[in-house]
This record gives sequence, structure tokens and C-alpha cells, in this order.
Amino acid sequence: MTGYLQGKNIVVTGAGNGIGRAIALGCASAGANVVVADYGVSLDGSDPSSVVADSVVAEIEAAGGTALALASDISTMEGGAAAVQAAVDTWGSIDGAVCVAGILRERMIFNMTEEEFDDVIRVHLKGHFTVYKHASAIMRKQDTGGSLVGVTSGAFTGSTSQANYSAAKGGVVSLTKSAALALKRYGVNANCIAPSARTRMSENVPFEIEAGEPDDVAPLAVFLLGDTARHITAQIYTVIGPRISVWAQFGEVRSMFAPGGASWTPEGIEEALPRAIGTEEHPTMALLAQREAERQTSQAKT
Repeated sequence: MTGYLQGKNIVVTGAGNGIGRAIALGCASAGANVVVADYGVSLDGSDPSSVVADSVVAEIEAAGGTALALASDISTMEGGAAAVQAAVDTWGSIDGAVCVAGILRERMIFNMTEEEFDDVIRVHLKGHFTVYKHASAIMRKQDTGGSLVGVTSGAFTGSTSQANYSAAKGGVVSLTKSAALALKRYGVNANCIAPSARTRMSENVPFEIEAGEPDDVAPLAVFLLGDTARHITAQIYTVIGPRISVWAQFGEVRSMFAPGGASWTPEGIEEALPRAIGTEEHPTMALLAQREAERQTSQAKT
């Protein structure tokens, strides 16, 4: 990837571990100057430290690249601004930002506390907003524009034990698409990556998932940050090992209309909906049903 991002100044949040680290290293290998922004917290958001960011910077510098470490909390407006400003103050501009930072507070929705919900939304979703806001304010005034890359998850379609995480990742999708629509006229593109890779977070998933490695994600991030991808915007791409997939854009599937242009009644909907538009099965429902059947079979044998 050497030279693909030559001379660009890139901010990567959550860059101290896992996917963020892989993307930071990939950007540096492609010739970018990289702000390694990581608050260095544990999975639940506690025990902040700059050690992980410093370690990644050391790796980049040892390989001949240029980077600086920043241990600011991007879930705050000040932290997001600091990450962006670090690139501007040090190298003169901000050409791209990749938002990977996140925490987990797993709980069934009926057991989830307000704090557990708020903390995950704050780090994942607000952490994207703080960086997008401050980066785009500068990018739109640059002749070179810029690129925003959000990190969502297939969990944005729903999750059994991560309602907070799922809600945050769904918000990241909508926020990124909104940024794409608002910033296209300024030469700024915005896209999402929905990676599935073996990381600290994936270790806690209570069932087997298809997953690659963090290094598999970096090439797509580098591509989306590059000049040749500037026309690509408002997209979601999944990366799992050697496979890259694009998600369909959201839209209505089927419609029905009340007879004679009148208003619907509940009884009328009851009669018409099944034959006229029906429902769209959630792709995970079949898997949940399979797990429940396996659980019942296991119980019956004990």
C-alpha cells in the first residue's frame, strides 16, 4: 500500500488496538501522517491510559512512518476537536478521519441500566459526531476536500444482548449517510465499514460468528481515504477476511392503499396487510429459532 496516501494527514480514533491499530498502521504504510487517537480504556470504558497510543506510534516510527499519539476522550466535543486539531497544528491540514473507538456494556435490554446505554451511545455515536463535526468544518474549506470513514457493525440491524451497541451503530450509519449528503458539494465523502474481525470486542460474542482479522480491514479503509475513491460516498461495506460486500440502500419494499382513498381502520389493515404487503423477515430470526431448538433439544437430553 506504500504511497497510496502519500502526504495525507489522517486521524484514526480507537487506534491503540485491534481494527483501529491495523488501520493506523495501514495508513502510515501508505504514506500518511497519522494521529493515533486512543484514550486507552478497557472494554467497559474504564482505566484510561496513553500507553496503547504511544505503542502504535512507536511501531509506525520504527517502520519509517510519521505519527503522533493523542489520548483525548473523543466522546467529548473537546476530545474530538483535539484529535482533528492535532493533525492541523502538526501537519497543516486534515485529509481523512476514521472513527473506530468504542466500548461494550453487554446486557439484555430489560436488565440494561441507563448508564450502560448512555456510555455506549456516547463513545460510539457521539464519538463519531465530535470528529465528523470538527473535521468537516475544516475539510469543506480545503481545496482538497477530505474523507470520513465511520465504523459500524452488522449489529446495526439488531442484537439480542447489545441493544445499546446496536442502537449506536445504527446511528453511525445514519450520521455517516447524512454527512455524505451534506458534504458532497464540498468535495468530502463519507462511508461506513462494517467489519467482522477477531478483536477484544468479538471475544465476548456469545456465539460463533464469521470473522477475519483486523489487518483485513485496513486496505479498504486506506482505499476509501484515497483520492481515487472520492466519488464513492454514502455506502456501507462489510469486510470479513477476503470478502468485501456492499449493503443495499434503505427503501420501502411494498405499499398498500386504503380503498377509495379513505383512511385505514385497524380491521381493514388486519385483512389487507398479510396479502398486500406482508412482512420482511429479519435475517437473524431464523438463526435465533435454530439456537432455541438446539437449546430445547439439549435440555430434553439432560
